[in-house]
Amino acid sequence: MVLLKNICLVSAICAFLLPPVSAKAGPYRPAAGEPGSWAIHMDDAAFVAWATDWQDYEPGPEVDAAFGDPRSAVGQASGNSFDIVSLGRGGQITMIFDPPIQNGPGWDFAVFENSFSDTFLELAYVEASSNGVDFFRFDSDSLTPSAVPGFGAVDPTNVQGLAGKYRQAYGTPFDLADVGLATASHIRIVDIIGDGSCPDTSGHPIYDPYPTFGSAGFDLDAVGVSNGAAYPAGDVSPISDSGTDGEGGFGGGGGCFIGGCL
Repeated sequence: MVLLKNICLVSAICAFLLPPVSAKAGPYRPAAGEPGSWAIHMDDAAFVAWATDWQDYEPGPEVDAAFGDPRSAVGQASGNSFDIVSLGRGGQITMIFDPPIQNGPGWDFAVFENSFSDTFLELAYVEASSNGVDFFRFDSDSLTPSAVPGFGAVDPTNVQGLAGKYRQAYGTPFDLADVGLATASHIRIVDIIGDGSCPDTSGHPIYDPYPTFGSAGFDLDAVGVSNGAAYPAGDVSPISDSGTDGEGGFGGGGGCFIGGCL
C-alpha cells in the first residue's frame, strides 16, 4: 500500500511538472478528447468483448510483485493506475480471445495502458496471430526526435501504430486488415525499451520515458474487441504516408515476429 501511495504521489507531481507539449506538433492523431483523436473510451458501446485469458507473460526488469499479475489484464479495462500488469523493460504478454477477434470495416480491437497524462506515454509493439504461433506486427512510426528522460513527455501526434498512445481509460485502436488477418485469437504486446534501441517500421529509434522503475515499461490494463467499429470522427492533420508499403508505419507489409525489438 505504501508503494502504491508513493507511486501515485510521484505520478501526480511529475504530471504537474511535465513540460507543455504542442497538441499539433506531429502529423498523427492527437490526444484523447481532442478533435480528430482516435482514442476509444473503455465504456464505448462499440466494445463487444474483452480478452478471455493470457499466456507467455515474460516480464523484463523492474517489475515489482504488486504489478506482476497477468490476470489483471483479462476482462474489461479498469481505467486506473494500479489494476494492470507491467511488462518491464522489453517484456511481453500474449492475450487470448475466445471467440477470436473478427476483421470488420473499421477498428477491430483496442489496447489500454495506464498513463496518468496525455504525454507520459510508455509504448509497445502490437502483434496479432490467428493460430497462436505466427504473429504479425503492426507497422509503426515514431517521430520523437531525441531521448526522453524518466517521467519525460512524448507528444502523441509524433506516434502512430503503437499501443500506449493514449492516457488511461482510453484505448489505442487497431485494424486486423493492416496485418492481413481475417481473425485473431491472440494479441501479443511487446514493451519498447525507451532508450532508442527499439526501431519503428522504418528503422527510426523509438523514444519513450526511460529509465522508469517499479512498474517499468508498458503497463497493460486490457484489450477490448469491437469486430469492426467506426473510427471516431473529427478533423485532424493528414496522417503522413511514405508512399511505400511497409514504410513509415502504414500501407501494410507487416511481418512475422518472435518478439522483442527485432
